[in-house]
Amino acid sequence: MAKPNKKGPVQTVDIFCSKCKSQLYKYRKGGKGALVKCFKERISIDYTKETCICPNCASVFAREALVRGTPAFKINAAKVYVK
Repeated sequence: MAKPNKKGPVQTVDIFCSKCKSQLYKYRKGGKGALVKCFKERISIDYTKETCICPNCASVFAREALVRGTPAFKINAAKVYVK
């Protein structure tokens, strides 16, 4: 399979915790679909202190994975929302 585009999209989205509404990431997302995964190289600003754990309420919102040979976070859709 092909690797994700290195340059990536220009448009950014904000990812928030559904439980406490705190901001988790500013992410360069491509396409119009739902947020399923976040490639680590496309995260513009990371507001978390620990990997995949909300800094405010300490809920786990994702897990680490390799997608097409690239490190990524697989997002639990019920735990986050996107603006």
